[in-house]
Amino acid sequence: MKEQAYVGRFAPSPTGALHAGSLVAALASWLDARAHGGRWLVRMEDTDAPRCVPGADREILRQLAALGLQADEPPLWQSQREAVYQQALDDLASRNLAYPCACTRRDIEAALAAQGHEHRRHEERVYPGTCRDGLRGKPARAWRLRCGTDAAPVRIAWDDRRLGAQSQDVTHEVGDFVLQRADGIWSYQLAVVVDDALQGVTHVVRGEDLTDNTARQIWLQQQIHAPRPVYLHLPLVLDARGEKLSKQHGAPAVDVADPLAALRAAAQALQLPVEEAGDVDGWLQRAVRAWACRWANGNSRER
Repeated sequence: MKEQAYVGRFAPSPTGALHAGSLVAALASWLDARAHGGRWLVRMEDTDAPRCVPGADREILRQLAALGLQADEPPLWQSQREAVYQQALDDLASRNLAYPCACTRRDIEAALAAQGHEHRRHEERVYPGTCRDGLRGKPARAWRLRCGTDAAPVRIAWDDRRLGAQSQDVTHEVGDFVLQRADGIWSYQLAVVVDDALQGVTHVVRGEDLTDNTARQIWLQQQIHAPRPVYLHLPLVLDARGEKLSKQHGAPAVDVADPLAALRAAAQALQLPVEEAGDVDGWLQRAVRAWACRWANGNSRER
């Protein structure tokens, strides 16, 4: 069987300019695509319009261009793909794989408390299945994907190129998850799976904080008959408090006035030794060789 040509992507949310953490993901995904002789795409994940900052998408594209990280196709904006996501949801609903949900966050917490589940900070709220068999006269708010039953739970196993063997019981650790929110916004899970499938993405390189999303995305891929990409989850860039560097915690934008300095810092965060070069193009060529050497055979497990 002919191996599918490599297609990678970088998919930032335009809630602000690129910071050091998002640059690490951009550089790693670009290097992985180039080391495989593949294509690299840029996709703006801007379905959550209230969180997006006007002009941030253009600034991200400007920063990427200044750093020499050129995409092989014009960027894609998820906010322009409402009809595609609606078609995917309609198909899932027609096969009884997705259903409307009337529950508020308070309803879910009350149902879990009644079952004796005490919520802990940063812990996933496992949906108790309240609306699985109907809305009981309540108005629909969101749409959810069915994720197995106690008798036939959804257990997903996959292999991460860095972290190794991974698994999750989606039924009991997540529950039926949201595809479209009560405010009409499409969920990250639905949009990313549909777009990866339609863009032919074969390899996903992203931050380790998204590892927990992988099992539910694989389950959704199976429901829409989409191929499973190969995953690589990167170590996170942390701030002085040991927390993930993020825009919401005030991470400063990457200064691209000195692109080589920005690229060197990202490579250092990736623990990628790159020979010095006098310009961006020369440095990136050396970085591709270093990446290919480290990720020979597609793996570089941490010990």
